[in-house]
Amino acid sequence: MRSLTLLAALALGTLLSSPAFADRQLDQTESAAMDLTFERVFASPSLDGPTPRQAKLSPDGRYLTVLRNRVDDRERYDLWAYDRQASEWSMLVDSEKLGSGRELSEAEKMQRERARVGSLKGIIAYQWAQDGSGVLVPLDGDLYLVRLGGEVVRLTDTEESELNPALSNRGRYVSFVRDGRLFVGEIGAEAQPVTPQEESDAIRWGEAEFVAQEEMDRLTGYWWGPDDRRIAVERFDESGVGIVTRAAIGATGTKVFEQRYPVAGSPNALVELYVMDPDGRNRVKVDLGDDADIYLARVDWAPDGSAVYVQRENRQQTKLDMLKVDPATGESEVLFTENAAPDYWINLSNNYKWLDDGSLIWWSERDGFGHLYRYGDGEWTQLTEGDWVVTSLVGLDQQVGKVFFQATKDDVLAQQVYSLDLANPSQISLLTDPGFANSASMDGKGQTLLISRSNDDTPPQSYIADQQGNRLAWIEENALDSEHPYSPFLASHQPTRYGTIEAEDGTPLHWEMVTPELETGKRYPVFFYHYGGPGPQIVTKGWDGPLRQAIVDKGYIWFALDNRGSANRGVAFEQPIYRAMGGVEVRDQKAGAEYLKTLPFVDPGKIAIDGWSYGGYMTLKMLEADPGLYAAGISGAPVTKWELYDTHYTERFMGTPKADAAAYAKSDAIADAPKIADPLLLIHGMADDNVVFENATEVIAKMQEANVSFEMMLYPGYTHRVSGENISPHRYNTVFRFLERNGVTPPE
Repeated sequence: MRSLTLLAALALGTLLSSPAFADRQLDQTESAAMDLTFERVFASPSLDGPTPRQAKLSPDGRYLTVLRNRVDDRERYDLWAYDRQASEWSMLVDSEKLGSGRELSEAEKMQRERARVGSLKGIIAYQWAQDGSGVLVPLDGDLYLVRLGGEVVRLTDTEESELNPALSNRGRYVSFVRDGRLFVGEIGAEAQPVTPQEESDAIRWGEAEFVAQEEMDRLTGYWWGPDDRRIAVERFDESGVGIVTRAAIGATGTKVFEQRYPVAGSPNALVELYVMDPDGRNRVKVDLGDDADIYLARVDWAPDGSAVYVQRENRQQTKLDMLKVDPATGESEVLFTENAAPDYWINLSNNYKWLDDGSLIWWSERDGFGHLYRYGDGEWTQLTEGDWVVTSLVGLDQQVGKVFFQATKDDVLAQQVYSLDLANPSQISLLTDPGFANSASMDGKGQTLLISRSNDDTPPQSYIADQQGNRLAWIEENALDSEHPYSPFLASHQPTRYGTIEAEDGTPLHWEMVTPELETGKRYPVFFYHYGGPGPQIVTKGWDGPLRQAIVDKGYIWFALDNRGSANRGVAFEQPIYRAMGGVEVRDQKAGAEYLKTLPFVDPGKIAIDGWSYGGYMTLKMLEADPGLYAAGISGAPVTKWELYDTHYTERFMGTPKADAAAYAKSDAIADAPKIADPLLLIHGMADDNVVFENATEVIAKMQEANVSFEMMLYPGYTHRVSGENISPHRYNTVFRFLERNGVTPPE
């Protein structure tokens, strides 16, 4: 349920342009007065405009590379490069010409699902060689090394997929996982397995276990040392993990998978860590402590290769130890321990960096808000502080001691990028335009900012900037001119309103709303979207895409509210869901509905709620808690019983079913399902490997046995991501036909 994006270029102060974007054609049948349809929202070209991904600078700074989606296929990405010296763009890799079209293995499909890129095609990732001579490109399950001169070296050609491919830090080796083993080979030579052949398929090397991929934002299971001499490699054994028989019900048949899925309270995979030479020799086991029931959260090498730093999280997710490991012996010591606040949990983070001098920039919520600290020689120095949150450590220039970060310092709804000097951290400089919501990344040396920004009326733009935030060149200006795909629909584009209401304890809750052009005396139905769970922040001032405008074009008010428990407001704001999911969030969303009913332009009898995943769970809990408050509810891929969901996510907030049985019983959405008196539409993908289909079947059976009427739409072959050029409009047309049948319609 991790929530779900990214963007960069070098030029001489002039706008960068690309032949790929110059030939965009607008549908001549569209006019400025035309309302959006769901079919057009999900068609190509994307109404968001070009959306480059994974912008990277070459090691020597000469090239900027990005993945760009095609005009005729919004989900297919090719690799483009901008040559700073020649001041021109070129397509470095055409995914259709180079690719084999071979179907991906089930393992790679599932890994892509957990990385939230399952809908993308073509090139979805790449890596520069350290010497800047070429780029490692995974494509259609095989690996290619693409030289800048145009030469393409095919590194693998197998029916199996090569998972987690990587170049070693100095570029001598290529590595990947195949059939549960780590393979390593020198560039140009055939890679060989360097880990043992295990007797059981449940034991795998070099991969991240399921919960690490799905919940911990750790997608790899091996880490190259900085000098290519040693590799840290995970080995996990999931033979003790319970098996969920997952029937991937498709349109023309059913495939049955026995998936190892650690439901709450059950055994996790047994995880070990080893350090070895690139050929697998001199392998030593890392001492992770006496308690085997832990999470391997993060693994990093010291910049000089003298140590491996391992973040070890306890099963309860209330304590995180930083271990310093000797890579020659595997011996470890605890450098420091991060403890959660009372009745709270550890939020894992990638916002940290080891410095060349042995000190560490570290993110922590120890003062109640997520802030940056420096740890060195056993001492802590707080770098940022206040009633706001650092959301990302963007980069670090060690030469001048400057830290770059993203935060909610000036506006929780529109994040900005800032810098501070380690020598004087209280002086914080704003580097981005407050009129936009911003995000950023940097090159490894912290020299160039790669900034992405948008607002409610401006689709995502990306540019490169210097350390002061001055724009050097656009990567993609994405201007809403006459050539932009969204241009024909600008006439009906409606502005977003923002506001706050108070929760029951007085906590301000942010909301956003988009209305049709309101006519005096008329009242309008509301499409009330919610997520509600821990993590994602829904209400922001960034571009939300044309989907909600299409809903508004149909005559509905679009509304969303961030309840307590959501991210970026500090510990006290998230804490109320601890051991109490399905409680405070439901009450906060109810406050939003009651506020809507006070507005003179809202039809109080036509407020429909819609959510997916945790939001689908929320729909059920909201209908159960307050019959008659909502006109109808759409529940997409809901968790209905937390005992069915995975360990790392569920236990973080709810504890275990055995120790916290009362909390689980109260949070359950199945027992009270017969109380649902309002129209309900249940949607689920029939091959869902995340919120398994059993969540749907249990609540379906409960309501049928209680003779409670409801509707459902099931999608054969689809996982937790029910989307696509035709499936997405089908889903939304289904939703609005359901609302129409139940009288949730715009005024005449």
